Amino acid sequence: MSPVPQLQRHIVPSALSASFAWLARDVNLIQKAGAKSVQIDVMDGHFVPNITVGPVVVESLRRETTIFLDVHLMIENPLEYLGPFAKAGSNLLTAHWEACKDPLAVVHEIKKLGVLAGMAIRPKTNVDVLFPILKELDYALVMTVEPGFGGQAFMPEMLEKVRILRRKMDEAKLHCELQVDGGINAKTAGLAAAAGATSLVAGSAVFGATDPAKAFQSLQKLLQ
Repeated sequence: MSPVPQLQRHIVPSALSASFAWLARDVNLIQKAGAKSVQIDVMDGHFVPNITVGPVVVESLRRETTIFLDVHLMIENPLEYLGPFAKAGSNLLTAHWEACKDPLAVVHEIKKLGVLAGMAIRPKTNVDVLFPILKELDYALVMTVEPGFGGQAFMPEMLEKVRILRRKMDEAKLHCELQVDGGINAKTAGLAAAAGATSLVAGSAVFGATDPAKAFQSLQKLLQ
C-alpha cells in the first residue's frame, strides 16, 4: 500500500488549477518546491456539473512524476471506476459518501486494490455519516466549498465538521488524515489547521499564483 505523505500538516496542490496543457510540468514544479502530493479532481458532469479527467490522464501523469497522486472522485457510481484509477497509478482514491450505495464496500474495494482509501462529504451532508466507517479510512475529507469548480470562497461554517472529526479521531486514536478542500489560501489555511485538518488542498492559491512554487512554500510555512 502507498505510504501517506509524511508531514504533520501539509498543503496538497490541486491540479484542477494547473495548466492541463502542461500538467506534468506544473506537477513536477511543485514537487521540486517540496510538495509531497498533488490532488487530481475527477468530475463526470453528473455528480458535479463540471467534467475533467479520467484514468488515461492519471496514467499519463504517473509516467512523468513520482509524486503521491491523491485522486478525488467526484463521480457517480465510484465502485465501477476504482479498478481503472488504481491501475492508472493512483496512490489514494477518495470517493464521495453521497455517491456510494454502500460506502464501506467502496472503502474495502479500494483497499483490496492496494490503494489508500478516502471518503468525502459535501457541505450539505452531516458529518456523522462518516462515523461508522471512520476507523476504516486513511483519509476523511470535508469539502469547504461545493464540489465542482475551483476558485470558490471558503465556507467557514464547515470548520465545525472538521473539529468534530478531529475529536472523534483523537478519542479513538485513529491514524487517519483529516483533509479539507476548497478555498484554502493564506487567510484560511490557518483556520483549517487550527480546527484539526492535517491535509489542506489548495488549487488557485498555488497554481493561480505568478510563482506556484513560491506560493506553495509560503502556504506550507504557515502550517509549520
